[in-house]
Amino acid sequence: MEMPQIPQPTFYIFKCEQSAPPGMPKPSCVSEQTRDLFNHMAQSMMQKGLMGPVQPIRTSCLGRCQMGPVMLVEPGHHMYVQLDKEKIDRIIDEHLIGGNPIQEYIIPEQFWGEPLSLAK
Repeated sequence: MEMPQIPQPTFYIFKCEQSAPPGMPKPSCVSEQTRDLFNHMAQSMMQKGLMGPVQPIRTSCLGRCQMGPVMLVEPGHHMYVQLDKEKIDRIIDEHLIGGNPIQEYIIPEQFWGEPLSLAK
């Protein structure tokens, strides 16, 4: 059976969908106020014809709970923090379509330093 060639997406978006049970002291990326952010992002991308070139992925904890809601845009290791619908719309327009990451929405460097080395 021959498989059709499927092109690679230009971007992968990993959106944290982790929610903590009520009463947990640790913040959560999904709450009553933020539970529809992934669907908003997907619908916006569909309306703009970006599905395919951009692959949105629901993921569990990305380890930056205090800065949530968060999402990671690859390539580039761009971690966007404290998301809302307006920020997501701007990220789609300016970063994904326009090619310009939005620095003011990216996690501060002290919380997201250089990648760890695999060398021993």
